[in-house]
Amino acid sequence: MQYIILVTGGAGYIGSHVVRRLCDAGHDVVILDNMSLGRRENIDSRARFIEGDILSDNDLKKALTPDTGVVFHFAAWKAAGESMTDPGKYAHNNISGTINLLNRMLTCEVRKIVFSSSAAVYGDPVYLPVDENHPTNPANYYGYTKLAIEQNLNWYDRLKGIRFAALRYFNATGYDINGKISGKEKNPANLSPVIMEVAAGIRRSMQVFGNDYDTPDGTCIRDYIHVSDLADAHIRAMEYLFRTDSSLLVNLGTGSGHSVLEMIHTAQEVTGHNINYEVVDRRKGDPQELVAGSDAANRILNWRAQHSDLKTIFETMSRVYLNS
Repeated sequence: MQYIILVTGGAGYIGSHVVRRLCDAGHDVVILDNMSLGRRENIDSRARFIEGDILSDNDLKKALTPDTGVVFHFAAWKAAGESMTDPGKYAHNNISGTINLLNRMLTCEVRKIVFSSSAAVYGDPVYLPVDENHPTNPANYYGYTKLAIEQNLNWYDRLKGIRFAALRYFNATGYDINGKISGKEKNPANLSPVIMEVAAGIRRSMQVFGNDYDTPDGTCIRDYIHVSDLADAHIRAMEYLFRTDSSLLVNLGTGSGHSVLEMIHTAQEVTGHNINYEVVDRRKGDPQELVAGSDAANRILNWRAQHSDLKTIFETMSRVYLNS
């Protein structure tokens, strides 16, 4: 079945990968992106692009119509550190923007949305791996905005019949497995693009925040999920919404973790470039270890990470950072 699909933030890192998968499947895709984090070179020529903002009613009227079957929602500020110093920016865009989008969906009688959520809703883990029943206690305001949106989605489901798939991903990384997307992230704060910026000479060095954690090499451990695996899960989540007319909340991860130094060493092996780094103090709010329990996604969506080994992750990133 083919649908008209709106993708907010569709020129951004994860959004552009999902747009490509949707276009490959023959769907009619509309992208709404204000280009604050999006890259023009990542806009799929097969999609209709609207430069606009989810905070603008006029822009939403252009992008969202009664012919829209489903919305994929990626438009969000996402830097955890910044969210602690400028919470108003995150509340306005992430929370108010999403409510604006939901209200426009109701006007157009569009009642399906796939939402880009985050493991940041969990905060410091009480147990590992972290499954969907784990307590939610965000350690930063960014994580709080994602949790607040999920709570609003639950209410809009109960009160207005909007069915949602909230996908809590852990650490998104890598680039299109087929090499079709090449636009680098703008001002990245996540580990793997920072590593690759050092490898490419964009940065002279990077910081490792603490090496005295109770882990094998003293650095934090995270669950890294390849963006092509994430894109696959989003398509499956959309199909689930149409198949069942029921809402869904699942983690997306691999179930295994890798340390900061393991990431750096693997990048050096794959790229042949030295990654200069310095160890600095721990960051406030950084959990020692965060690994996903993704059994629900495996079972409900018949989904499993296929491309998330570290070698594949850095090979796909090398094509973008070193060969472009």
